[in-house]
Amino acid sequence: MEIYKILLTLGCLLLAGLVADTVGRRTRIPRVTLLILFGFAAGQAGFDLLPRDFQAWYEFLATLALTMVAFLLGGKLSERGLRQNGKEILAVSLIVVIITVAVVGTGLVLLGVPLPVALLLSAIATATAPAATQDVVRQTHARGPFTDTLLGIVAIDDVWGLIVFSILLVVAKAIIGDGSQAILMNILWEIGGAVAVGAIVGLPAAYLTGRLQDGEPMQAEALGLVFLCAGIALWFEVSFLLAGIVTGAVVVNFARHHNRPFHEIEQIEWPFMVLFFMLAGAMLNLSSLQDIGIIGVAYILLRLLSRLFGGWLGATVAGAPHLHRKWIGIALVPQAGVALGMALIAGNHLPELKEPLLALVIGSTVVFELVGPILTQTALQQVGEDN
Repeated sequence: MEIYKILLTLGCLLLAGLVADTVGRRTRIPRVTLLILFGFAAGQAGFDLLPRDFQAWYEFLATLALTMVAFLLGGKLSERGLRQNGKEILAVSLIVVIITVAVVGTGLVLLGVPLPVALLLSAIATATAPAATQDVVRQTHARGPFTDTLLGIVAIDDVWGLIVFSILLVVAKAIIGDGSQAILMNILWEIGGAVAVGAIVGLPAAYLTGRLQDGEPMQAEALGLVFLCAGIALWFEVSFLLAGIVTGAVVVNFARHHNRPFHEIEQIEWPFMVLFFMLAGAMLNLSSLQDIGIIGVAYILLRLLSRLFGGWLGATVAGAPHLHRKWIGIALVPQAGVALGMALIAGNHLPELKEPLLALVIGSTVVFELVGPILTQTALQQVGEDN
C-alpha cells in the first residue's frame, strides 16, 4: 500500500478518535461504542472508506493495544490493593465464571442445543473485554473501591475462563468421540507459559526500569517493555494478554523505587486504542446478527442473566457493600476478542462445529461490544465513582 494512503488513513482515524472523545465527553456515551460505530461506518459493511490492505494491520494493532491494557490491569493487582479488595475480586471472578457456565450451559441444553456445543458456548460466555472496560474507566475518570475491584476482576477473569474453556473443550471432544488430552496440555501450556513470560520480563523490568529518570520509566522503556512482552509471548505461542497482566503485576509489586511505573503507558495508550477500536468496528458485519437465530438471542440473554446473578452472588459472599452487589455484574457485560479467540480454537479442533460457533459468537460480540461499555459506564455512575 502506498505511503500516502497509510498516512491519510492514520490521520483520519486518529482525528475521528478525537471526535469520538469529544462527543463522548459531552453526551456521556462511551467512546468505545462511538469508535466502533465510526469504524463500522468507515468499513466495508458501511461506506467502505478504508483501504483493504489497512485492515490487515488489525492483528498487529490489537496485540499492541491489548498488551498495554493488560500491563495496566496487572498494575491494579498490587499487594496493597489485593489486601483491600482481594476477597471481593476472587469471590466475584470465580463465582461469575461458575454461574456463567452453569446458567448458559443448562439453558442452551434445555433449548435443545447439542451438549458439546452448549458446553463450548458456556465456556466462551465467561470471557470479558478488558480493553473496553479499561477505557470506560479512563473516560469517566472513575476512582474508588468499586472501580478497583472491577479492574481486578477483569484482570483475572479471563484466566479462569481459559482454564474452564480448556477443560470443557476436552469434554466436548470426548463426547463427540475424540478425547485427546493434547488439547488440555496445549491450553494449559498457553496459560503457564504466559505466566512464565510475564515473570521473566517483569522481574528484570521491576529492577532496571525507572533508573534513568527517577521514579518512573521513560517512554522508550515503557514501549520497549510492551513490545518485548508481546513479542516473546507470540514467539512461544502463549497468551500475550495474560503475559502482559503478569508483567504489570510483577512490576507494581517488586519495583519499590517506582512512583508511577505505568504513567508513560497511560500517556501513549490512547492512539493505539483509537486504531484498535476503529478497525474492530470496520471488521464488523451486521449480517452476522441475522445468522444467530433464537439460539443466539438465548445465548445473549443467558449470559446477561449469569453476569447479573453471578456478580450479585459473588459480591454477597465477599460481604461487599449493597451497591457493589447490585451493579458489579452489569459492569462485567462487555465481551470481544477473547471470546472470538476461544471460538476459533474450538472450531479448529472441532471443524464440524466451527461455522455455527463462529456465526453465533461473532453475532453476539456485535451486541456486547456496542451495549457492554454503556452498561459498564452506567454501573460506575450508579455507584457514584465516575467524575
